[in-house]
Amino acid sequence: MGFMKPRLIPVDAGTYRTLPRRDRLQVLTRHWVEHGFGSPAAVYLFYVVKCALYIGGAALVISPTPGLGPVTEVASWWSEPVVYQKLIVFTLLWEVTGLGCGSGPLSSRFLPPIGSALYWLRPGTVRLPPWPGRVPLTRGDRRTAADVLLYAAVLASGVWLLGRPGEAGPPGHAGLLDPVAAIPLIVTLAVLGLRDKTVFLAARGEQYGLSLLVFFFPYTDMFIGFQLIMLAIWWGAATSKLNHHFPFVVATMMSNAPLVPNRLKSLFYRDHPEDLRPSRLSFLLAHTGTATEYLVPLFLVLLGDGGPWTWAALLYMAVFHLHILSTLPMGVPLEWNLFFVFSLFFLFGAHGDLTVWQLHSPWLLAVILPSLVLLPLLGNLRPDLVSFLPAMRYYAGNWATSAWLFTGDALDRLEAGLTTSARPAHRQMATLYDADTALVLAAKAEGWRAMHSHGRALGGLVERVTDGQDAVTVLEGELIAGFALGWNFGEGHLHDDQLLRAVQARCAFAPGEVRVICLEGQPLHRQTQDYEIHDAALGLLESGHVAVRDMLTRQPWPTDGAAYPVYGVQVRRALPLPLDSTS
Repeated sequence: MGFMKPRLIPVDAGTYRTLPRRDRLQVLTRHWVEHGFGSPAAVYLFYVVKCALYIGGAALVISPTPGLGPVTEVASWWSEPVVYQKLIVFTLLWEVTGLGCGSGPLSSRFLPPIGSALYWLRPGTVRLPPWPGRVPLTRGDRRTAADVLLYAAVLASGVWLLGRPGEAGPPGHAGLLDPVAAIPLIVTLAVLGLRDKTVFLAARGEQYGLSLLVFFFPYTDMFIGFQLIMLAIWWGAATSKLNHHFPFVVATMMSNAPLVPNRLKSLFYRDHPEDLRPSRLSFLLAHTGTATEYLVPLFLVLLGDGGPWTWAALLYMAVFHLHILSTLPMGVPLEWNLFFVFSLFFLFGAHGDLTVWQLHSPWLLAVILPSLVLLPLLGNLRPDLVSFLPAMRYYAGNWATSAWLFTGDALDRLEAGLTTSARPAHRQMATLYDADTALVLAAKAEGWRAMHSHGRALGGLVERVTDGQDAVTVLEGELIAGFALGWNFGEGHLHDDQLLRAVQARCAFAPGEVRVICLEGQPLHRQTQDYEIHDAALGLLESGHVAVRDMLTRQPWPTDGAAYPVYGVQVRRALPLPLDSTS
C-alpha cells in the first residue's frame, strides 16, 4: 500500500472475473479481515484534512460574533452559550452541503468527493418524497426549480443565522441568538424535507433540526434540552445494539481501522480464514460499547456536578468517540463524533452547573420527547416506517439494505437515463486507476456487506434470485443511492422499491433486466427480517422473511448447496429462475 496505491486482493482481475460468486465473496471477505478496504494513505489524509477544515471552519465562522474574540483566542470564548448554538447551525450546513457524513472515498465518492449540493441545486435529479400520497404538493420524483430554490433557501437561511449577533445580556458576554432568526431555516428545511426525505436526512434533522427548536426556550431550559437530546442519542444507539448483529459490526469495523496492526485483526474473528464469525473479543467490545452508551451519559445527566468523577466520565466518553472516529466507520460520520466530543465538554463540563433537576418548563418536554422517545420506539418496532436516523438505530448492524441486480446493458442504460452530477462509483474509480484495479476496488463494497450478519441473508437472497448465474451484475444498494440521489449513509429506504420506480420511469427496463432485493431491519420484538424482491417492470415479485438465527451460523459466502432458508413466502408474481432478460 502506498500514498495512492491501494492494497488489493491476492487475485488478479482476470482470474477474479472467472470465479463463481461464492469464490469471489470468499476472496473479498478473507482479504477484508486484515486489510479492510485496503485504502491508500491518501484516503486517510483526505479525512484528516476534512476534520481539520470542519474544526477550523467552525472557529473562523463563529469567532466574528460580537462579544467573542479572535480565533487565536478561542480558549477565552469557546464556552460562550452562543458558540454552541452557532456550532449546531454550522454543523447542519456542513452536513446538508455534503461535506460531512457520506462524503469521500469511503462512501464511494471519488471524483467529485461529494454529491449532495451538486445534485440538489440541479433540476431534473431524483427526489424521494416521504409521503407522496398523503402530503399535498409532494407527488413526483423529479427535482423541480422550486425544489432547487427551497434547497438554496435552506443554505441561505443557515448562513444568515450564522452571521447574526447574540442578543445582548446574560448569559455570557455574547448573549444568545434571537430564536425568531432560526424560523426561516426551520421552515425551509421542514418543507423541503416533505418533498425530499434525502435532504432532510442528510441535514441530520433528527438532531440538529430538533436542536433549533430548543433555541426558543430560556437559557437554562435550552441547555437542559441540549443535554436531553444528547442523552437520547446515546441511549437510542445503545438500545439499537441490543441484538445479535452488533458484534459483526465491531469485527468488520476493526478490520478497517488504520491504527490497528494487521496482524491483530484476525483476533476479532473465530478462526480466520475458515470461520469469519465474530470472536469473543468482538462480543466483549460490543457489550462494553453498549454499556458505555447507557451508563456514562446517564451519570453525566443525573449526577454530573463538575467534580473529578464528572471529568473522568467526560474523558472516558471523549476517548470512546475518538476511538469510533479512528476506525473510519462506513459512512464516515467523523464530524458527528467531533461534535459529540465538543458537546461533552461544553454541556457537561463548562456548563456542568446546569442539570435536569433545574428544568422549569414542561413545554420543553412536550416539544422534544415525541422525537426522542416516540419516534425511536416506533422505529424499533416498525423499522419499515421510520428511517434508522430519527429512530436512533445508529451503527448497530441492524439496517434496511438492498442489492440491485442487472443483466445485459441495463447498468449502462441506468447511467444514461438519470440526471446526475457524478458517474457510478466504479466509473469514478476508473478515472483514477486502470480498469482492472477499479473492478476489484468496486467489489470491496459487496465484501463489506457480506461481513455483516444481514449480509449473509442478503447474499442468500441474491443466490435465490440468480440461481447461481454469475453473468448477473450485483451492486450494493448504497452505491446506487449515492449515484442516483447524491447522498448515501446506510439508509436502505433510499435505495428500495421507491427509488426503483423512479428509475423505471426514466429508463423503462424490460422484465428481468433490473431486480432489487430489499431486506428490512429487524424489529426489536422479533427475530426475523422481512424481505421483498422487486422487478423494475413487473413490480413486487415475492415477499417473506429470513431468520436471524440462520445469519449467525453462516459464513459471508455460501457454504453448501442448499438454498438459503426463507419463511412466510408470498409469491405475487412468478419468480422466473434463472434471471434473464426475457422473464
